[in-house]
Amino acid sequence: MLSSLRLPALTSLFSPSFARRSQLSLRQPLYLRPPLAAGFSSQSAASSPPETEDRVDIKKSSQFQDRANTDRVITPRSQDFNAWYLDVIANAELADYGPVRGTMVIRPYGYAIWEAIQDYLNVKFKETGHSNMYFPQFIPYSFIEKEASHVEGFSPELALVTIGGGKELEEKLVVHIWLWQVRPTSETIVNHMFTQWIHSYRDLPLMINQWANVTRWEMRTKPFVRTLEFLWQEGHTAHATPEEAEKEALQMIDVYTKFAYEQAAIPVIAGRKSKVETFAGADKTYTIEAMMGDRKALQAGTSHNLGQNFSRAFGTQFTDENGQRQHVWQTSWAISTRFVGGIIMTHGDDAGLMLPPKIAPIQVVIVPIWKKVDEKTGVLNAASSVAEILRTVGLKVKLDDTDQRTPGWKFNFWEMKGVPLRIEIGPRDVSSASVVISRRDVPGKQGKVFGISMEPSILEAYVKDRLDEIQSSLLEKAITFRDSNIVDVSSYKELKEVISLGKWARGPWSASDAEELRVKEETGATIRCFPFEQPQGTKTCLMTGNPAKEVAIFAKSY
Repeated sequence: MLSSLRLPALTSLFSPSFARRSQLSLRQPLYLRPPLAAGFSSQSAASSPPETEDRVDIKKSSQFQDRANTDRVITPRSQDFNAWYLDVIANAELADYGPVRGTMVIRPYGYAIWEAIQDYLNVKFKETGHSNMYFPQFIPYSFIEKEASHVEGFSPELALVTIGGGKELEEKLVVHIWLWQVRPTSETIVNHMFTQWIHSYRDLPLMINQWANVTRWEMRTKPFVRTLEFLWQEGHTAHATPEEAEKEALQMIDVYTKFAYEQAAIPVIAGRKSKVETFAGADKTYTIEAMMGDRKALQAGTSHNLGQNFSRAFGTQFTDENGQRQHVWQTSWAISTRFVGGIIMTHGDDAGLMLPPKIAPIQVVIVPIWKKVDEKTGVLNAASSVAEILRTVGLKVKLDDTDQRTPGWKFNFWEMKGVPLRIEIGPRDVSSASVVISRRDVPGKQGKVFGISMEPSILEAYVKDRLDEIQSSLLEKAITFRDSNIVDVSSYKELKEVISLGKWARGPWSASDAEELRVKEETGATIRCFPFEQPQGTKTCLMTGNPAKEVAIFAKSY
């Protein structure tokens, strides 16, 4: 069903009555818990080092001073995964709800994670020959109607602008951005422009990417994972041959796969979507599927081989080397802020966020500790020196030298924000020219090391090595979790049992689309993909008993 949106007058938007209605109808159901307080994390309490007297005294006073804030906690993951997820987003200051249903405001810390994703992918896109550009946010509705399967697939998610400047529009516009909008994706307007830019085989390949915000009229929303408006990049390419288009589609899903493994420490499974799950208007869709902490699947990125579907609908043609007119072969591929949600749900724990060092906005936080006034200057000078040493070698460092909060509160706060390493510096450390370093991914005393020299070459090497270890450790932990929750099945009965346990089922599949929809209806699971990595040997379809060429992975998903 298409949503036709009429825009209220600006005066009504800013009237007191409108503000009151907005607060009552939108804000109350979307309440986020207050920031996490010190004293909550059992990891922090266990990590207080008995070897250092000044830390013992500071910790005792911190526990007393922060006791008033103990009601501000994060719901345990095992108790309520969704509540835990929302608590982490709120307390780690990643995002907040916007005043329009289903929208969110991405806060600086959350946006910094998205910037880390952008920084990596931008380099890879340009290395593979793509250029950034931008398309308008308004699309004539007639463009959407040109490609039949495309409009059919996206109609439930479209919002239309029918009034502009107080007058009925001659043609409805599909909006990309802001309060009224929806651009589910940009294939239509891209093809309209490609038709004007492509004339000869010399104009090919044409390979572009845009960073933009789009809107989909989602009925059930979840911050980062599924929102009315979200940020993404979308690449679009045109080629002279189907082989070039297929190579491009596979190349870009490989870029996403490497990013997931090497930067986000998320062990995705790359593969091909079933016909039922293929992008509207595509011949083939390739995907990377990630297992979240609650064992649901998250489609973390896709790459589509569009064939000639859009080029035929829009008349996007070129003259080949033989002087013949041909339709171009196309691809499109995208990754979005949904990936931020994937990072939270893959690595986070009961203490909050846990970030892989390569995408962490802050890789090292330094917490100076002093008890007496005459100790403050020496401790702060040493902390500043350590911060400068690490920044000089390109590390992202935060020196928390504020005196409004206790060290215990700071320990908990930065743990909750997912900072990979914490450096503590007290008076005794200044005297010994050393620091104490704690790992976010290893709780308690096991993750704390004393007596690391402040000598630049030693400190730099130690910190870099620990960050590399954390990056590898998070990936290894996620792989172990994923593999222990994927079960091979050989019958539909086994598949249903595995899905009922909340796990992923992997088994041979050659059944019909109707049988696939039956699985979805009866179990709530869908085919996430046919993995690129396939087992050898003969296979028998788990549903029909007929020969099967490949195995599929079934799971419930976001």
